Amino acid sequence: MDVTDLTPAALAELAAPRPLPAVTVAVPTHRREPENEQDALWLKNLLGEARRRIESDESLARADRLDVLAQLDQAAAEVDLRHALDGLLLFAAPGEHQVWSIPRTVPGRVVLSDTFLTRNLVAARAVHSPYWVLTLAAHQVRLWSGTGPELAQARLAGFPQLPANPEKFDPQREEQIGDTPSVYRAEETRTFFRDVDTALTGLLKRDPRPVYLVGVPAAVSLFDSLLTTRSALAGRLEKGGLGDGPASALAPVLEPARAAYATQRQEAVLTRLDEAAGRKVLAAGLDEVWEAVGAGRVAELVVEEDFRATVVVSDGHLAPAARTAGADGEVREDVVDEVVERTLQAGGEVSFVPDGTLAERQSIAAVLRY
Repeated sequence: MDVTDLTPAALAELAAPRPLPAVTVAVPTHRREPENEQDALWLKNLLGEARRRIESDESLARADRLDVLAQLDQAAAEVDLRHALDGLLLFAAPGEHQVWSIPRTVPGRVVLSDTFLTRNLVAARAVHSPYWVLTLAAHQVRLWSGTGPELAQARLAGFPQLPANPEKFDPQREEQIGDTPSVYRAEETRTFFRDVDTALTGLLKRDPRPVYLVGVPAAVSLFDSLLTTRSALAGRLEKGGLGDGPASALAPVLEPARAAYATQRQEAVLTRLDEAAGRKVLAAGLDEVWEAVGAGRVAELVVEEDFRATVVVSDGHLAPAARTAGADGEVREDVVDEVVERTLQAGGEVSFVPDGTLAERQSIAAVLRY
């Protein structure tokens, strides 16, 4: 599975308590040679560590140990390192296992607990925010699921949607640039698009994402006028001939609309940070933000995309691990991902911006509730 599968319901299910032991194996992976040559060894060593820790834990029932070891073996068998991204997460508990490939680096580790470690998965979804695309036509509406430049057709929530009488439409004529918009003035098309909007509204309740509309101008204009969840609209691409894809053709044409949306969001985020500074409700820098998120005060977190930090936590404060060798405290390799996870769990919002955007605020900042 990948980050597009992490719906709110899926995250809630993943974060729920499990019977002991709930095992998380996090493996750093690589997309290209020669870096990916070490991935198989990372996986083997971390799985070996997980096995040793499970087998030596006498507090666990023998049946549970054997069950989880079998689940880990099944998870390992499902891993395909030929198509690896930047991180791999294996979850196993009695009676279940899951494998997630994510576009975000993770520190190699094995965690045994009563829940799965989800912070890296949550942060990956936040930084690589998934989106929906609707390709609109009077004879058919397709749904596409995207993450960054990657796009694939999604067959869920009743998509692709077809009108009640699809034989009344001429797809080839309709998809031509400059075609007459008469079909989009027909009541049948309006009714069909209302049905599509109903399906989209239900989908957004389960898996909220920005939505892009693609189609000839008349199709986009009509659907836009009927759209119920207007806050989800991220952009419009008035271009025909893309209704059937393929994804490799649709994704690059959509890129300018996605870039415009990202710029708009970034400008709005930076404005909110400046306003928060004026109201004295801004935290800047990792230590300030860590303290604020621990108190549940973060309303909105803003992080540079590739900001990482390994720190030592001591007395509720953070210090760079390299400067505190041998000092008391707990080392956190993924503290930024933890801050993201805790912000979202407390009902806050998270935005990522390009590296260097928050240079004056030490790469991370937060708008506080008070």
